[in-house]
Amino acid sequence: MHTVNTHKLISDLQQQGQFLTLSRRSVELVQKPISFTLDEHTQVSIISPGIISFTPKIKSVKAIVLSSGIHGNETAPIEICDQYVVDILTGKIRVAHRVLFIFGNLPAMDKATRFVDENLNRLFSHAHANESVDQNSYECARAKEIEKAVAQFYEAGHSDESRYHYDLHTAIRPSKNEKFAVYPFLHGEKHSKDQISFLLACGIDTFLLSGSPTTTFSYYSSRQFGAHAFTVELGKVEAFGQNDMSRFTQVNDTLKRLICGQPLNLKSFNHQDVLIYQVNQVINKHEDDFVLDFSDDLPNFSDFSKGTLLAHETGNEYRAEFDGEAVVFPNANVAIGQRAILTVIPTTLD
Repeated sequence: MHTVNTHKLISDLQQQGQFLTLSRRSVELVQKPISFTLDEHTQVSIISPGIISFTPKIKSVKAIVLSSGIHGNETAPIEICDQYVVDILTGKIRVAHRVLFIFGNLPAMDKATRFVDENLNRLFSHAHANESVDQNSYECARAKEIEKAVAQFYEAGHSDESRYHYDLHTAIRPSKNEKFAVYPFLHGEKHSKDQISFLLACGIDTFLLSGSPTTTFSYYSSRQFGAHAFTVELGKVEAFGQNDMSRFTQVNDTLKRLICGQPLNLKSFNHQDVLIYQVNQVINKHEDDFVLDFSDDLPNFSDFSKGTLLAHETGNEYRAEFDGEAVVFPNANVAIGQRAILTVIPTTLD
């Protein structure tokens, strides 16, 4: 009976491609690993609910991770990646490189919330093992599962395969720079101007250079596996079905070209085309009475004059240290000890 059901599942996937829907609605069908081949050209591996890889029979020179839904209510990237998976499974497009798709927080998608118990994007690089983390939470188990899947995926490749990871998000609040990318801390390695040119082709012209190790998903891939990795913010959070997908045409087309091995036609890197910021302050919340001293709907990358009060709590005031210092990801509702504001200042690449 199990074999019959597996055959039917594979047939249904090849006809309809609804892997994400099954992962959310019929999780028992994709709970165990399943592998099959698409028309003798692509190996499909269902690793677990929401995690699926595609391996072309021809030698791959790139290993690409596309993740979405690490926060469950950030729907546009989920819809973009879901359509890729549907199109690959049903034969509309064919991958030229190994690609791993990760749909992160499945129950949070159903609840239309960022997370269920823990912020999943703060649990990587083994932060899920910290004493402060609820070891029984969905996110804790999911972070372990995702780390294992990424490790196995990258390590299955050959030594001259280039590694990439684009962790796709949308932000809680609007942004003066609608689409931007966070470049993880590289521990002294050079930033890739080619990758910035690639992301510029995706419609992303603003880059935030992280100044220290973090527990985000993109930092995990960058640090542990030497991947070109980015947290990519594509706009503002909207409900499923409410996204204006025309706003994602560039990123949708460029990522599809990447995974299908089509020409990218990238512009050479030019400082005039991009805005580069570096982190100046990481402001963590220490008290329950932490308050932002600006409007809740203030866009990301809004800047302030030196000395402006940005936030306060019992025993602490936080002020802009430079003229033009801007705020990114401000959120007073984070847990005690977590980052409530990132401040950034303009910089350039070497």
